[in-house]
Amino acid sequence: MPAGVFVDNAKVMPKGQVTIPKDVRQVLGVSYGDRVSFIVEGKNVSIVNSALYAMQMLQDVMTGEAEKAGLTSDEDILALVKEVRDSEQ
Repeated sequence: MPAGVFVDNAKVMPKGQVTIPKDVRQVLGVSYGDRVSFIVEGKNVSIVNSALYAMQMLQDVMTGEAEKAGLTSDEDILALVKEVRDSEQ
């Protein structure tokens, strides 16, 4: 098995619930109260940290939007933030 790859398993309970093994929770960066998402591709299912997945989807959608708006440097972004803040006062 490649480095960083491991297999763990859990038993499905009568109501369809499973306990995510501790080592898998650590890899996902989730703990009590956090949410996970299931990504289904054919008969394969991946489990991911919902917050990180949502951020990744947002980044994918927003890719290139700054350039379209003419924001090509940190200075451009800081100027826009200052402009918006000044207009709110």
